[in-house]
Amino acid sequence: MTVQEGPYVVGIDGGTESIRVGLFDLQGNLILSKSSPYETHHRQSGWAEQNPEAWWNSLKQAMAPLLSESRVDPNDIRGIAADTTCCTVVFLDENMKPLRDALLWMDVRAAKEARLIAETGHPALKYNGFGNVSAEWMPCKALWVKRNEPDIYRNAAVICEYQDFLNHRLTGEKTASINNASVRWYYDDENGGFPATFYETIGLGDLLNKFPQRVVDMDQPVGRLTREAADHLGLKQGTVVAEGGADAFVGMVGLNVIEPGRLAFITGSSHLHLGMASKAFHAKGIFGTYPNGVLRGQHTVEGGQISTGSILKWFKTHFLQGQAATAKGLGQGIYSVMDEKAEKIPVGSEGLILLDSFQGNRTPLVDPNLRGAIWGLSLRHGPEHIFRAILEGIAYGTEFIFRQFKEAGYETKEIYACGGPTRSRLWMQIHADVSGVPISIPKVQDAPLLGSAILATVASGLYPTVKEAADNMVTISRIVEPDAGSHEAYGFYVDRYIDTYQQMSPLMHQMSEHLH
Repeated sequence: MTVQEGPYVVGIDGGTESIRVGLFDLQGNLILSKSSPYETHHRQSGWAEQNPEAWWNSLKQAMAPLLSESRVDPNDIRGIAADTTCCTVVFLDENMKPLRDALLWMDVRAAKEARLIAETGHPALKYNGFGNVSAEWMPCKALWVKRNEPDIYRNAAVICEYQDFLNHRLTGEKTASINNASVRWYYDDENGGFPATFYETIGLGDLLNKFPQRVVDMDQPVGRLTREAADHLGLKQGTVVAEGGADAFVGMVGLNVIEPGRLAFITGSSHLHLGMASKAFHAKGIFGTYPNGVLRGQHTVEGGQISTGSILKWFKTHFLQGQAATAKGLGQGIYSVMDEKAEKIPVGSEGLILLDSFQGNRTPLVDPNLRGAIWGLSLRHGPEHIFRAILEGIAYGTEFIFRQFKEAGYETKEIYACGGPTRSRLWMQIHADVSGVPISIPKVQDAPLLGSAILATVASGLYPTVKEAADNMVTISRIVEPDAGSHEAYGFYVDRYIDTYQQMSPLMHQMSEHLH
């Protein structure tokens, strides 16, 4: 392929299954992207580990074809930035070599430690909405290793994340991203940084000395590419490396969600809802707000649904095989065929309510013991009704989160969405109708990768601010406007969805206790 003369930037997306690299110009056009996989090891139920060296080797495997096929001159690549999974915890010796495999973000072995930390009631738990603590977060995983692998913990000179390990390999610098530290390490930039009394209370006072001591804002330079890293990747020594952060939060930048009132709606197997606020607030059932965690001077609010696209996949796998032949005959996918059928069904799926907590509820109930349910079934209902009820039930769950945000003082005025579900016009229309808020769909759907590229342009001086870079590099391809009549009709069903949780939660807890 032939490309125009630069400058260019490279975004790196360290995902759960692979690492991806993308070459972007200053208008946000993705010139080329490549990826390389790595393995996840599940040695016990609830465990998930990866070898940090595999990340570094896979980055080389992805970068080589990017450079060769694009034929770009490495001298024209002015900046690099990465986003990574979070909270993926790495234990390094004094030479910054891994002492064990990293505990991947989805590793929940530290559930007991999470309960112990929650029971302290420490003020730092405001970031959890003063409720349950997720076993995914940094202190829980570090405490598990300290209690169960004391030699690893004692010999760890540095305990950090995938993000920090990768930046060190690129630059030789020992840093932490303010994003990861704020959203998963309880770092409070406006009140002295790491809460020492919190870490001392939970038996991790010594962890503070193992954290990287330099905390860097996203969009600021971590350092420059070392000779060793440049040779490994085929890039130019001295190329600026910008600080990134957790993939979804960097995705906010790639969606141009950098102003109060805008909300990043990151869809896929799960849904994540991230918004900017001008002032701090904390409330039960809400994660955050995190000060300066994405942009300095702004506070980030977080909500999330664990099971969304994964429920549709479950329904397709187990109940829609009979539709496969029909879809093939029409030259369409099963989801497209079901969208067409479900679109003919009225608001509310003719009386069906589905609860989307198939794997528990992340927010606003923060309850791992809740499970999915559907009620209102009659002999009239067919697969297309249930399909639509899934789309609607997930949208009700999103609206439940938005209502909690609003009660706490944050109102969603604009939604910017990315991810596979945005390909379904019906589902995006249902989301817009339920929330009553327009949904903008950008041209580049890989928002974290573009977000990393945007951060690289700022750190390397190609744009003066993240806002100016995002305004120039994020292009909206279409806007889904809500229908006022449908929005009014959906209000009844959202209320019944919330009522159903109130009625069913005690029964679900009893069932969970019975099974375990």
